[in-house]
Amino acid sequence: MLANNFGTERLALPVIGAPMFIVSVPELVIAQCKAGVIGAFPSLNARPAELLDAWLSQIRSELAAHAAQHPAQPPAPFAVNLIVHKSNDRLMSDLDVVVKHRVPIVITSLGARPEINEAVHAYGGVVLHDVINDAFARKAIEKGADGLIAVAAGAGGHAGTTSPFALVQELRAWFDGPLALSGAIANGRSVLAALALGADFAYVGSAFIATREANASHEYKEMIVSSSSPDILYTNHFSGVHGNYLRPSIVRAGLDPDNLPLADPSKMNFGSSHEAKAWRDVWGAGQGIGAIDAVPAAADLVGRLVREFDDARARLLEAASVTV
Repeated sequence: MLANNFGTERLALPVIGAPMFIVSVPELVIAQCKAGVIGAFPSLNARPAELLDAWLSQIRSELAAHAAQHPAQPPAPFAVNLIVHKSNDRLMSDLDVVVKHRVPIVITSLGARPEINEAVHAYGGVVLHDVINDAFARKAIEKGADGLIAVAAGAGGHAGTTSPFALVQELRAWFDGPLALSGAIANGRSVLAALALGADFAYVGSAFIATREANASHEYKEMIVSSSSPDILYTNHFSGVHGNYLRPSIVRAGLDPDNLPLADPSKMNFGSSHEAKAWRDVWGAGQGIGAIDAVPAAADLVGRLVREFDDARARLLEAASVTV
């Protein structure tokens, strides 16, 4: 069942396009899936809430048409991200729409609830849960998640601080189910490295912000292209949860990135107009942006990742044969 949901035989590369607040929209998800990677979007991006049904209908319709036209290369599956935090008053209504459309993969964040997992399992879907440490991972699996997304140091948006080497090592000591790794993955070599560490998928976000289909401003995309890892700032100031943001966007918003007060985590309100404004004006990105030097179509980005992945794998195999 899990293999069918992930559509591993339909993937050009074991990559999940990370669901990014505001940025991920049907056009990007459809392009990712057609190119052979799993596309995803947060349900909260569909505003008003009634738009979620239309978005899922559009995605399913266009991917079905593509499959009919390209039977030898059907599209990859798609995923919807549900924010489980108590401040999300849309959660249960969005879940109803997800169940209606039998979304193959559901990604849960900021909370693990058994009833969400049970609802997805009832129609045969699978649940991946975002975690930043081993303790959260164990709770997620205990509550019925099928797989994990290890959000390691360097990931864009709400990220952890643990090295991907350490985090995957700790998770694989007890968990042998589906595992995706997030954290500064922006080229094909990094995708291969994620697999070498023990992950099943690489979770790629920032590189897809700088694509034509992404719902990001021209200025945001160009800032991604012109920036590198020193331009990333880790702070909880904007949402109450620590995350990685572009320093130049903080300056652009009239703030001093070196003097941002800590926010009160109890004031988190995901999906609120304040939250949307913060992410609209202050832009998230991960430390891997130094690998991004253009704004291509999503399909061209996937093509680059595939070439880099294949080249890196060939070099490793050649090195191994010489060593032997």
